[in-house]
Amino acid sequence: MKRIFTLVAILVFICSCGSQDKSMADKTQLSKVNASSKPKLVVGIVVDQMRYDYLTRFESKFGQGGFKRMLREGFNCKNNHFNYVPTYTGPGHASIYTGTTPKYHGIIGNNWYDKEIKKMVYCAGDDSVESVGTEDRAGKMSPYRMQTTTFGDENRLFTQMRGKTIGVSLKDRGAILPAGHTANAAYWFHGRDEGVWISSSFYMNTLPNWVQEFNTSEVAESYLKVWNTVYDISTYTESGADENTFEGGFTGKDKATFPYNLKVLSKDNRGFDILKATPYGNSLTTDFAMAAIKGEQLGKDDITDVLTVSFSSTDYVGHNFGVNSKEIEDTYIRLDKDLERFFTYLDATVGEGEYTVFLTADHGAVDVPSYLESVKIPAGYINNNSRKERFQKFLKDTYGTNDLVENVSNNQLFLNKAKLKELGLNLHEVEQALVDEQISYSNISKVYTATAMNSTNFTTGIEALLQNGFNQKRSGDVIVVNDIAYIAYSKTGSTHGSGLNYDTHVPLLFFGKGIKHGETYDKTVIPDIAPTMSALLGISFPNGATGEVLGFVID
Repeated sequence: MKRIFTLVAILVFICSCGSQDKSMADKTQLSKVNASSKPKLVVGIVVDQMRYDYLTRFESKFGQGGFKRMLREGFNCKNNHFNYVPTYTGPGHASIYTGTTPKYHGIIGNNWYDKEIKKMVYCAGDDSVESVGTEDRAGKMSPYRMQTTTFGDENRLFTQMRGKTIGVSLKDRGAILPAGHTANAAYWFHGRDEGVWISSSFYMNTLPNWVQEFNTSEVAESYLKVWNTVYDISTYTESGADENTFEGGFTGKDKATFPYNLKVLSKDNRGFDILKATPYGNSLTTDFAMAAIKGEQLGKDDITDVLTVSFSSTDYVGHNFGVNSKEIEDTYIRLDKDLERFFTYLDATVGEGEYTVFLTADHGAVDVPSYLESVKIPAGYINNNSRKERFQKFLKDTYGTNDLVENVSNNQLFLNKAKLKELGLNLHEVEQALVDEQISYSNISKVYTATAMNSTNFTTGIEALLQNGFNQKRSGDVIVVNDIAYIAYSKTGSTHGSGLNYDTHVPLLFFGKGIKHGETYDKTVIPDIAPTMSALLGISFPNGATGEVLGFVID
């Protein structure tokens, strides 16, 4: 009997071992499948100041391998919006990659008034670090003011820091904020008399060899040439007349008309910085992004890497020439060609079907108000000097001092709390008094208090957008909303910052590995992007994310 029990035990042990071996084999196979199902590289593309209608306005001028390839092979979210105010570059880039709004990530503007140190600060500025690649202060930057993680940070944590993250942009904030806190590197362009890509000691002590080689290759110099239209300018029927009164232009050229001799004009336009305000700045960014893929060996193994690329020249051109200019049309035609060149490079180096791309914008822009006025659409300009003069008189007459408000910036008023206490004034009563005064001014449509932002749950309208952009620690005590299409800006060129459709409605395209083909008119919002990318990669969401996973885009 003992021998029978022993035989049975041996058989059970053998079967158990076989089962365990099979289980281990299944797990190994599953691990391989999971690894192979993830993209080797995720590329996030932000086109600075890209309105959604540029996709449709200029579609007939685009080739087959850029925007149209994304539309043909990927997923188009046609009703994509920012869900907060202000719609500026810093908050935009932070919100795209953190999956939340300024209320939580803390980047409430490009610059804002710091209530603790009593001075203006820059969203990416950091005096505790040193410039790398230049002696100029342009490299004293880091993401430390951003209070939440990005999906790139979460990918780094998930992969035990083996997955790389690299950020690239002409603008420092366009490279730094998307790349996040744990990035291997962020690189931005320092123009003037240098024309080099630089970084910060936050990331490294010296530039890698591949960056140094790029900087000495004279690629930047090669773009100081004549900028003319790609196609016959008479075919650019999707934009206004080349010569008009609504454009800025360059110093040293009487008219803002094609062609532009950039080599000659660079002398009076901050040297290499002139490239930023031309489509060649985007071409230079594409060149550098491709060099980064090669230099950092991105997408060369099964551990997902992240590359963030922000095309800033579209913003500079829009600010200078306006959203209806021939210059902006040519810039997007050339960007389309750069995207095609970039995607072709990704096909060859990472492998077609092995990478995933999303493309969006950090904000849109308003039509030049002086142009809108000329076609009888309500629009105009804010006279800040007269508004300030009237407001100071109100403060003096009402409270006996102008010191009650210590800063006015980003359409916000910051009260001097020490002065309030000294005068024995009630904060909430003063807030409301300022609201009642400001709402009486021309071209101001709405005014709200910080108390309202903190105590009321707004779910719709401009109030909800303001609340999503309101950071209790950093934002002001009174928030002002200007009339539609009224801006504090020059009478040439376009700007942005509002919660209106021309600033909030931007593209959102996905294509590549793990992405379905299709389109939707369902509303999506910018904070949805980071959770969607996290879900695609099977990693934790950014720690402050408030957006939703767009499951319908994932295959």
